[in-house]
Amino acid sequence: MTVTFTDVEAAAARLAGHAVETPLIESPALSERIGARLLVKPETLQRVGAFKFRGAYNRISQLSDEEKTRGVVAFSSGNHAQGVALAARMLGAPAVIVMPTDAPAAKIAATRGYGAEVITYDRYTEDREAIARRISAERGAITVPPYDDPDIMAGQGTLGLELMRQAAALGATPTTVVTPLGGGGLVSGVAIAVQGVNPATKVWGVEPKGFDDIARTLQTGAPQANEPGARSICDALQPPTLGKLTVPVIRERLAGVAVVTDAEVEEAVRAAFNTLKLVVEPGGAAGLAALLAGKIPVADGPVAVVLSGGNVDPAVFARILAGDA
Repeated sequence: MTVTFTDVEAAAARLAGHAVETPLIESPALSERIGARLLVKPETLQRVGAFKFRGAYNRISQLSDEEKTRGVVAFSSGNHAQGVALAARMLGAPAVIVMPTDAPAAKIAATRGYGAEVITYDRYTEDREAIARRISAERGAITVPPYDDPDIMAGQGTLGLELMRQAAALGATPTTVVTPLGGGGLVSGVAIAVQGVNPATKVWGVEPKGFDDIARTLQTGAPQANEPGARSICDALQPPTLGKLTVPVIRERLAGVAVVTDAEVEEAVRAAFNTLKLVVEPGGAAGLAALLAGKIPVADGPVAVVLSGGNVDPAVFARILAGDA
């Protein structure tokens, strides 16, 4: 199923009054570092501390009353989990979330705090989607995927609509928009929205090294998988499979996919804290990391970057700031 600009506009209407319209911040200091005018979209300030609320609310709000009674089930390392948990609570649907045992404790606690039942699994030996399918079959719950779903993609795309409107108000329509890239729900939705407003704007995604299956898929032209047991500090950007809906959009619309190391991500987390006074989780800082590392062309700016989430484990954050993560 194709997601259209009209779908993103419809999602924006559903989210109006429910999602936070996060600001678009200009950073002279970071602009100087990357060599172009930089606009920052901090979805760290969104409900649940991440953009994921947008897609979750757009999906669940379209369920029938009978479907809401049956509840929803989702699988996530943390931010989608929290988005689904909160959206389900707001819309009167019980939620079950399948989360990896090594997800940040703060994300698991927050998901439970929003009223969801959490079932944990080992991400290296168990299949989260199989667990969710079993729960769905047993309880009749509706599955809310983290990225490979038209309503999820359209909901995430509302961020792009906001960004372009806010940038135009600043007289700075971006030539390039950069977002972190996990399963692709964010970058594909944003690309549809941004290029629906200005077809000339380039969109880049950024993956962590070791979980750069989409970058390698685009390079080789054949589906690529990540190495079993791969590790990255970017816990939010580790989807186990390629998206059937997101990858075609990425292939058609993106200017490119950059890949960043853990060290580059840690530097971006420090830069966001020291310069913007924002707490950003490692995965949420991947786009900024690529820009600071010079991995994305910016000479023709302005450039907009999405800080996609701020749900970082306090101990990990402290280690990053101290430079010994």
